[in-house]
Amino acid sequence: MKTADIKNRRHAPPKAAAMIEALRGLGYNTATALSDLIDNSIAAQATIVKLNFLWSGKSISITVLDDGHGMNGNELDHAMRLGAINPLAVRSAGDLGRFGMGMKTASFSQCRRHTVTSRKHGETNCLRWDLDTLTQSDDDGWYMLEGPAVGSESLARLPDSFKHGTLILWEELDRIVAPGFIEQNFLNLIDQIEVHLAMVFHRFLEGPKPLLRILINDSPVKPWNPFLPSHSATWCSPAVPIICNGNAVEVQGFVLPHRDRLSKDEHESAAGPDGWTAQQGFYVYRNKRLLVAGSWLGLGQSRAWTKEEAHRLARIRLDIPNSADAEWKIDIRKSTARPPVSIRAQLVSIADDIRSRARKVYAYRGTYTVKTAGPLVQAWHADYRNGSMRYRIDREHPAVKPLLEGTPDFVSQVEAMIRVIEETVPVQKIWLDSAEGKDVLRSGFSGEAPKEILDILNIMYRNLVVRKGIEPALAKAQLLRTEPFQNFVELVKSLPDITTKE
Repeated sequence: MKTADIKNRRHAPPKAAAMIEALRGLGYNTATALSDLIDNSIAAQATIVKLNFLWSGKSISITVLDDGHGMNGNELDHAMRLGAINPLAVRSAGDLGRFGMGMKTASFSQCRRHTVTSRKHGETNCLRWDLDTLTQSDDDGWYMLEGPAVGSESLARLPDSFKHGTLILWEELDRIVAPGFIEQNFLNLIDQIEVHLAMVFHRFLEGPKPLLRILINDSPVKPWNPFLPSHSATWCSPAVPIICNGNAVEVQGFVLPHRDRLSKDEHESAAGPDGWTAQQGFYVYRNKRLLVAGSWLGLGQSRAWTKEEAHRLARIRLDIPNSADAEWKIDIRKSTARPPVSIRAQLVSIADDIRSRARKVYAYRGTYTVKTAGPLVQAWHADYRNGSMRYRIDREHPAVKPLLEGTPDFVSQVEAMIRVIEETVPVQKIWLDSAEGKDVLRSGFSGEAPKEILDILNIMYRNLVVRKGIEPALAKAQLLRTEPFQNFVELVKSLPDITTKE
């Protein structure tokens, strides 16, 4: 620092009460705030985190207890101070923190009294912040208080069974208990938090030997994996590493099954907290912890992609290390991330392929992956003319073509019928019904009895063999290349070998 600057400088510390009140507006909700506390538990190598929500009339309290390595007196004092760690400091590879603010800002965002009790090597220490005490202070000092508040001793006590660990107590939850807040609101809040934690920490909670167990009022949180990897109809790409400024980023795309391939429970579960359309896009993880759940990250070809119904099945896992925090512009809440310019083109290319695959599965109800010996003859095709698009019935489809080979009078009647069908396709209603998902939209003989399908197959099969003179084996092969019969291989194979002279 220059000599002139030293002589002319002033000490200008912020007012404690005003500063903390301002920090309360960083944008946490209760679920994201609790996630920040659990990050600290994971960093402390905890194997279990217990969240307890206590309702007592008009007041509530929340505790977060973990069996991590705990803190001694000096460590607790350091952890309770704001800005005690420089965000530019190098973190260990598994550290989920960055700014040294998470526990404090997350707690301040929800409550006015924040108490932390920690035990390490048999030593137990307790400190708390009380915003009302700071507000009532005569000066601008940053005063932490020792021990729990009077009447809160039992809530802030670390269980004797925990040889080491940390307990965080939130009281005076003025950002939660608004006027009119009742017990049912409290129960709904707990449900929302459980869903959020199940998603954010699913990679810690999964497997026969999970890295972590989270309990809410003694009930275990079950992981929610957004990619449905165990389902046989889920498609996934290979994991692709991308090097960005020396940091390895890994990307893997998933196309989830069409609704027709899922049971009712599977479909409801896979929709996620915000629903199918909202959950599409990138899922950004930092050291296995989910930061962003379903976003196109401002990427796109000519303009930024938006969340559209046609791409609702596209989900992409993106893993970044904590050494890339600055490049990805990770914020204090760990809820936003922006990809560096240097790899945006690569991410767009990967995502464009996944979006295209997802669109095909959505449009063709998951059938496009069925392999046939040749191109699939579809009943409908899109006709682009004069800047508009219409859906037309394919006159070459085996169920249609024979009707157009009759007498001129008959053919004209068939053409008139087809045109009426084409001109009255309820495109908007189909789109709305599908988007709202109130009822299962059936097509492609979905849910039909095999006999019904076989009756139609027999008509088409006999037409190919008897009228067209096609050998039975070739006729069956042609049916397997015809929509929607490519999905009924066994029924096609069951057709009898008839002769062309019948």
